[in-house]
Amino acid sequence: MRQQAIGQIDPKDAWAALCSHPKALLIDVRTSMEWQTIGVPDLSATGGKETVFIEWQTSPTMEINPNFAEQARDAIRAADADEVYFICRSGVRSLHAAYATAEAIRGGRDCACINVGGGFEGDPDASGKRGQINGWQAQGLPWRQD
Repeated sequence: MRQQAIGQIDPKDAWAALCSHPKALLIDVRTSMEWQTIGVPDLSATGGKETVFIEWQTSPTMEINPNFAEQARDAIRAADADEVYFICRSGVRSLHAAYATAEAIRGGRDCACINVGGGFEGDPDASGKRGQINGWQAQGLPWRQD
């Protein structure tokens, strides 16, 4: 079986696409604990879009969510999206989630699955702190902590 191509995009370019493209969707695949303690992308300036939250892995066991692809497919249909941006902490889990989603929708709807490189927090700096080098936060994009 041929694996679907997944695009890669910088967080600033993902933000620009989410702001300008009416059928673009952002799916945050981190854990609910990450959403609560670290923060989430704030899409309020995009004209009414909201981030979709679907865990790729579930804490504390970090087992892969067996319903992820189905949940993502349902979110894509509900939003009538034709571009879907996947984001996690650093861009690793979201890449796997993008591949799983692309496979689930293959042969169905025409929708690009794109990984947000660097993720929400990005790579750790020399002291191990994230959010300083790359990623959504480091690039100064809108986010909030609920």
